[in-house]
Amino acid sequence: MAFIKLYRDKLEHNYTFLNQLFKERNIEWGVVTKLLCGNNIYLKEVINLGVTEMHDSRISNLKKIKKLNPNIKTVYIKPPSKRNISKIVKYADVSFNTEIYTIKMLSDEAKSQNKTHQIIIMIEMGDLREGVLGEELLNFYEQVFSLPNIEIRGIGTNLNCLSGVMPTQDKLIQLSLYKQLIEAKFNVKIPWVSGGTSVAIPLMLKNAKPMAVNHFRIGEALFFGKDLFTGETIDGMHNDVFKLYAEIIEITEKPNNPVGELGENVAGHSYEITEETDLSSTSLRAILDFGLLDMQPQYLSPTDDSITIIDSSSDMTVIDISNAKNKYKMGDLVSFNLQYMGALHLLNSHYIEKIVE
Repeated sequence: MAFIKLYRDKLEHNYTFLNQLFKERNIEWGVVTKLLCGNNIYLKEVINLGVTEMHDSRISNLKKIKKLNPNIKTVYIKPPSKRNISKIVKYADVSFNTEIYTIKMLSDEAKSQNKTHQIIIMIEMGDLREGVLGEELLNFYEQVFSLPNIEIRGIGTNLNCLSGVMPTQDKLIQLSLYKQLIEAKFNVKIPWVSGGTSVAIPLMLKNAKPMAVNHFRIGEALFFGKDLFTGETIDGMHNDVFKLYAEIIEITEKPNNPVGELGENVAGHSYEITEETDLSSTSLRAILDFGLLDMQPQYLSPTDDSITIIDSSSDMTVIDISNAKNKYKMGDLVSFNLQYMGALHLLNSHYIEKIVE
């Protein structure tokens, strides 16, 4: 079966690059591990880098992290649901919050577990996902900062995750001003201003980040080295920490166009034959041992750029190797570079083997 491979040396290189970047600027940061889908093999690789703080949006993944290393600070990076309050207090040291109702439940549960649960108050800053509205922030803070067994670790925001709003310097300055308002009104100190994700790294590299933003949450940049402003790879980082390998299970010269009455395929797509279609054309096609059950082909690109992905069904993917640089044969492996969403699908598939090199 197809397998995904993590290259340890490239992961370590990217981690060292980022760690130095943040260290030079006195910024705390944690690794967002939701991409790894709770895979123990890959979680161990991240922990072995020396990571002290890990973020995830699945409680089951945080539970695995705590089992592997109970000293890791775990952060639950979405607003908790009522039914998971006890598990969040048990397995997450910190959680993102936007509802007073929820924080009161966290307070009660933390008291029953004899713990202090830390929270980050998330602020809505235009991307229209989770967040307290700015005009309501001071009133919100006033209602939660004295709750028992709750410690407000910081304020934060999420940008670019839903509507594509970018973390400009103006946005981060606005977040910094919220910190100043809270500290002035309540005579408190806010340890974290968590305004940084992978998309904000280019601002750091240009030294455009406001000084008050002192906490980052990094996933995509660590695993893909991607500059999310330009789509290019950040200079000095690797973009191929992960690769997919799939075995050729058939090679045959076949027509380029289907023969017979046409309808929708399993993915709901329809093939269209027009008057300009060359019905006599053929190509050398290879079939690979993975399909839509495991991934979406638009998030993959063959490392051999002379190969073309034709399409995928549920369990198989067809490629055109007519002009391939290599002379492929049965049983050969074809490798693919991955985008973030491509890796996410593959890592969530029980049918794709996970390997470390």
